[in-house]
Amino acid sequence: MIDLRLLRINPSLIEEGLKLRGINLDLGPLQKHCEDLKELEEKRNILQAQGNSIGKEVGQKIKKGLSPNSKDISDLRIKGNQIKKQVGIVEEEEKLITKKLNDQILCLPNLPGKDSLKGKDEKDNKEIRRWGDPFSGQNLKEHWEIANKLSLWDSERSALIAKSRFVTLFNQAAKLERSLINFMLDLHVKKGYLEVLPPALVNTASLTGSGQLPKFAEESFRCADDDLWLTPTAEVPLTSLHRGEIIPKELLPLRYVAYSPCFRREAGSYGRDTRGLIRLHQFNKVELYCFSTPDKSEEALDQITADAESVLQELELPYRVVELCTGDLGFSAMKTYDLEVWLPGSKTYREISSCSNCGDFQARRSSIRTKDNNKKNILLHTLNGSGLAIGRTMAAILENGQQSDGSINLPRALIPYFGSSKLKPE
Repeated sequence: MIDLRLLRINPSLIEEGLKLRGINLDLGPLQKHCEDLKELEEKRNILQAQGNSIGKEVGQKIKKGLSPNSKDISDLRIKGNQIKKQVGIVEEEEKLITKKLNDQILCLPNLPGKDSLKGKDEKDNKEIRRWGDPFSGQNLKEHWEIANKLSLWDSERSALIAKSRFVTLFNQAAKLERSLINFMLDLHVKKGYLEVLPPALVNTASLTGSGQLPKFAEESFRCADDDLWLTPTAEVPLTSLHRGEIIPKELLPLRYVAYSPCFRREAGSYGRDTRGLIRLHQFNKVELYCFSTPDKSEEALDQITADAESVLQELELPYRVVELCTGDLGFSAMKTYDLEVWLPGSKTYREISSCSNCGDFQARRSSIRTKDNNKKNILLHTLNGSGLAIGRTMAAILENGQQSDGSINLPRALIPYFGSSKLKPE
């Protein structure tokens, strides 16, 4: 959420940040709402101070022996009641303006960081580094072709159970999915993350706090009768683990790892990636999350990115790291590194993780703070990254491990979890 104080005193700075995202917006009306709120707050404080003063005066006069039914006391009470009515009127005006302001301000994305790469769209993203040698060869198959030959999953039957864009995994694929989840959780726990298994249903406040609502309501599945939504990512419940809290500084940074099923409508994406595991309505993911002090958040972003990379390295999957430009940043992010894994069947790199520093954007929406060295409350910075998306990891393993006899060589790190070094035709 944008800093309302900054909006009131320096809206041009916010406008410049939004322009870097490709958003041209006149913030004059929003600034006016902020100024009106400030004036109403000052007016309310003055009225409340006057009311408190009258209350004290009434108490003092009665204490000195004046009858509670005297004209002086009656006049003071009438004046006090008039002030209470005025306070009520001001509070109603504040509520109306606050709603108008929030309805608009909650739809504004985070501002890019000062050192974020400037650019208009994904064409301006910058490759930072590569790891591993991309596998190539003749007659390489894409992962859904491999899955069909190995009878790993069924999309048609899944459409009978739910709808299109769902899959049911069978036998080797189901076991591989479970193996990948356990492998990733174990790897991150060894690196110092605290494992969490959060609810798969989240409330509106949680989605609003992490930035998914109100902007992306159409992307989520809702259980309207209960004010609950199927979580689109474990980032949502992990943000709300400490919503409304002041976290002692000595506990920071807090680093969590969570497995969760994720649910997304993928609105507007129909016709793209309709086969396989790349773009589903339901998928599994292991998420990394960090609460950090502002002065350590850049370091925390580098750490989360390195920890996500370590999964790909352990699985022997070639990848590259790409810094997103300002025009391609996600809604809540101020700086992001994408990890893109090599898929030899389609001869391309595909995103498998986004590691983002959200600054104080989510913390402001969720009221998550700590105290600085002067014991003053300050907002924390939040960071998140996939560590990794399970389905896309499986797709990469299938394509990078494919053999001429139709089998799939599994990465050495997975063998203890899977119990075999290969997926074989049945």
